[in-house]
Amino acid sequence: MKIILTHEVSGLGTAGDVVDVKDGYARNYLVPRGFAIRWTKGGEQDVAQIRRARKIHEIATIEQANEIKARLEGVKVRLAVRSGDAGRLFGSVTQADVASAIETAGGPKVDKRRVELGSAIKTLGAHEATVRLHPEVAAKVSVEVVSA
Repeated sequence: MKIILTHEVSGLGTAGDVVDVKDGYARNYLVPRGFAIRWTKGGEQDVAQIRRARKIHEIATIEQANEIKARLEGVKVRLAVRSGDAGRLFGSVTQADVASAIETAGGPKVDKRRVELGSAIKTLGAHEATVRLHPEVAAKVSVEVVSA
């Protein structure tokens, strides 16, 4: 099935790309979550509009991405969450939590869709998150999860 991506999807493409994916992946995951819309002949105008909006929000050059990467890697991110006695969290830490913690720690504003967690953070301690700034530049951010 041919679809138009409305958001960046890791491993698939960026907003405005027209890609072919399996029918079930598009129908059950991408379209319901708003990551993509079905491709139509009239959809080409949507592609142009999405690309214009993406150019406004994206980091234009690798130099800019490297500057932001240096700022991100210098930030100490600390999240206080509720936890049980054994160090297990009541829930988990999400990409949105990490993005807001980066901003409150004095780092640059980061879109939650650019934050990638290796696995769900469900315990206290030090964890690592990756922030995709540019297709060629990714910043590693250490996140310390402490009990609230």
